Amino acid sequence: MMFLLGVLFMAVGIAVSIALHEVGHLAPAKAFGVKVTKYMIGFGPTLWSRRKGETEYGVKAIPLGGFVSMVGMYPPKPGESISEAPTSRWSALIDDARAQGQAEIEPGDEDRVFYRLAWWKKLIVMAGGPTVNLIIATLLLGGIVTLYGSPTEVGAKVGSVVECVRPATSTAASTAPCTASDTPAPGAVGGLEPGDVVRSVNGTPIHSARELSSIIRPSAGKALTFVVDRGGRDQTLTITPIASQLPQLDSTGAAVKDAAGKVATVTAGYVGITNVPVTELQRQPVSAVPGIVWQGVSQTAGVVLQLPQKLVGVAQAAFGSGERDVNGPISVIGVGRVAGEISDGQLGAGIGSSPGSTLIVLLSLVASLNLALFVFNLVPLMPLDGGQMVGAVWEGIKKGFARMTGRPDPGYVDVAKALPVAYAVSVALIVMSALLMYADIVRPVKLG
Repeated sequence: MMFLLGVLFMAVGIAVSIALHEVGHLAPAKAFGVKVTKYMIGFGPTLWSRRKGETEYGVKAIPLGGFVSMVGMYPPKPGESISEAPTSRWSALIDDARAQGQAEIEPGDEDRVFYRLAWWKKLIVMAGGPTVNLIIATLLLGGIVTLYGSPTEVGAKVGSVVECVRPATSTAASTAPCTASDTPAPGAVGGLEPGDVVRSVNGTPIHSARELSSIIRPSAGKALTFVVDRGGRDQTLTITPIASQLPQLDSTGAAVKDAAGKVATVTAGYVGITNVPVTELQRQPVSAVPGIVWQGVSQTAGVVLQLPQKLVGVAQAAFGSGERDVNGPISVIGVGRVAGEISDGQLGAGIGSSPGSTLIVLLSLVASLNLALFVFNLVPLMPLDGGQMVGAVWEGIKKGFARMTGRPDPGYVDVAKALPVAYAVSVALIVMSALLMYADIVRPVKLG
């Protein structure tokens, strides 16, 4: 039952996000006087619709998006009749789209067509949808981190302890018993145990796993006094790191690679433990929200930029024996499945143990979805919103340059010429959606 409730929650979240996205186009279009004939959620056959004024509002059978139909999206063909014979198959497709658009213009609507809007008004109309998604994500994330809190690293904990140090050339398994020829690991000798929370080293409080590493690595051969919390009681231990070849780390704690792509090594202090961060929920100030949203946008943009490469991995997992990338793309089926598993307790609450933590995770998932809608729709290719936005900006540049140089008005940018690209992108999106849905059924992403 909880699984189904999670799926239902996410389905409603997706539907509301799409509906509000389309409102972001609808509201400014009507405000600027454009005639809007349809506002639809979904594609395919219409399940329900109702006309209010000049606009038909409805829901269609395939819930994979939505659209707003505005009269006159494409300007008439400049300098010649639209009825002239096309010179190629693509020209025929473009002329057919123009003809359909012109047929929608009724007497008296000539000044209410989209293409006659000022370029900045076109930009506002097309940017309205993605902007609404960004606002939704900001409100959700802002509410979560300011009212509930976000996981904040406050310390370091011992994840595991190595019993002995073996040379890199050793063929013995890491779990094999130590022998007399093996060097005992300093952490094990000093008495560190998995689960110990490191409070301080040599009197320096430890607030993160990186701080702990930054003290250990330059301290080879130096005795360090560890104060650890073990089962609620403080223990004082003396540990002397040994010199060992370890990966070189940059300022962010990531391993540095040389020109050949291999991890560079340095001689540094080694204790023989893995560090894991200790986190707790802390409420954030409102001033922290823009940074958190920007981080989410940046991470989402990174996924979009790597989408072709990640889709190759999805295909290999779906039709082969590979595993799905937990940071890779998923379809609405995958999102619903994750929401169901979260609600059913299969993945844990994730960011807290309070009764409302599951709801918080689901709301975070909806916020992430809206960030994805925001970033993806800004891709500067038709039929995505970004394609029309690029046309509007280019029109503004051309008209502005003409005014500055005293040249005649160059007219409207003919975005209809980009329809072949729009058709190709549409086919690619359909193929991508089908691949992701298939992969989410036969080899879903495993988060826990």
